Amino acid sequence: MQEQLSILIQAQYPLIYLNTPEEERAERAIATISQLKPVRRVFVWTSTRGIVEHGQATAAAQHNTESIQAALQWVIRADQKDPAIYIFKDAHPFFDHPVAVRFLRDAVANFKGTQKTIILMSPIQVIPVELEKDIVVLDFPLPDIKAIEEVLDQQLSQIRTKKISSETREKLVRAALGLTQDEAEKVYRKAQVTSGRLTEEEVAIVLSEKQQLIRRNGILEYIEDEEDLDAVGGLEELKHWLQQRSNAFSQRARNYGLPQPKGMLILGVPGCGKSLIAKTTARLWSLPLIRLDMGRVYDGSTVGKSEANLRNALKVAESISPMILFIDELDKAFAGGAGSADSDGGTSSRIFGTFLTWMQEKKSPVFVMATANRIEKLPGEFLRKGRFDELFFVDLPNSEERRDIFRIHLRKRRPDLERFDLEQLSKVSDGFSGAEIEQAVIAAMYEAFAQDREFTQLDIISAVKSTTPLSRTMTEQVAALRDWARMRARPAATSVAEYQRMEF
Repeated sequence: MQEQLSILIQAQYPLIYLNTPEEERAERAIATISQLKPVRRVFVWTSTRGIVEHGQATAAAQHNTESIQAALQWVIRADQKDPAIYIFKDAHPFFDHPVAVRFLRDAVANFKGTQKTIILMSPIQVIPVELEKDIVVLDFPLPDIKAIEEVLDQQLSQIRTKKISSETREKLVRAALGLTQDEAEKVYRKAQVTSGRLTEEEVAIVLSEKQQLIRRNGILEYIEDEEDLDAVGGLEELKHWLQQRSNAFSQRARNYGLPQPKGMLILGVPGCGKSLIAKTTARLWSLPLIRLDMGRVYDGSTVGKSEANLRNALKVAESISPMILFIDELDKAFAGGAGSADSDGGTSSRIFGTFLTWMQEKKSPVFVMATANRIEKLPGEFLRKGRFDELFFVDLPNSEERRDIFRIHLRKRRPDLERFDLEQLSKVSDGFSGAEIEQAVIAAMYEAFAQDREFTQLDIISAVKSTTPLSRTMTEQVAALRDWARMRARPAATSVAEYQRMEF
């Protein structure tokens, strides 16, 4: 971006809008550009100080230039032979005044053919209609890896710590990507104050700072979960796929020539661990897990507001990458998106198109992890190769997997598993999902708790017998889902995957 800004200034563009919350860093970049021939003087205007030459003391402010009209008058009357850059900070609130806009247009007319440029710097993009043909809009990017490394080096030089490994350094730097330079400095100091050092263990502290970005957005939700892959029973094929890609976003993977993974779609029977997989993957990969709430995206108050909400949410997601963007029940979020003209004026169609285009063209390391229960409700465009790296099908757990699920949920609540016959529990719960197994254990505990005693094997069996699983109440839907997935999706269970490979 700095190169592009330099080209525009040297090409004598009179009016540039620089969208950024980082005033100091952007001002330093402009000051560097000003040293290119012909050397330009840099002046900065704020409504509190008026016009001050860059690098000069506050006392050097030009007299009576606090109002934007007076400042623009001073700029227009300045010596036309003197190359200069005029930075106006937070000028957007004054664009409602016709006189201010007129002065800007006069400045554009006066600056043609000169080495003078006005840069409007603001974190909010507000462009008057009168200036649309005269202005060039640029987004000043957040600090890249090199800039964050400089911040980390500066912090490490101020504390007494052992030399950190290159892998730890990379994790600390990547954890701070998406933060401003000031935010990165503060969070590194916070990590150092908290533990007295900067090591791999402090990555979580750095990642926690990104939660503030998510909370301010309102559409994205930061999800924290303490579970790891051991909390998921079965699904060994899916686990293996995820473990293979645990370092997929590292620089070592880029040097090896691997592309960044795009995402995965997990299709399956409700209650079989699809959402749990997403949460445990974030812990496995040491990446933040952000849920995109499509319900908050839709806003019918203003035409185009819903599409703007989605674009802003995706922009925030990219700014804090690498990360995992979690979309739960994708089939409900985008169902009917291809033909919504009659129901919502085409809003769903436009949102659907915006999201598809973003998935196809995104360059940032955002891994999209989506789950779905009803494949027939998903638009076909989602399922074509290239949108997701892999499509997994999570079926009802088999006997061995049900035994593992019982072991996981019982161990969470009681350490003495010897008094439970896991094999018998697995047999009586045939057709149960993981969520239904957990609820059977909880129901058994409630029964025993009400009688003021410890729950037993018989309590669990009784709870299982009194439950009608979803696989029986919705037999046709589960059967149809299995038929569709048999030749179109990769099975998440190792036993099924090996059988299909042998069959092939």
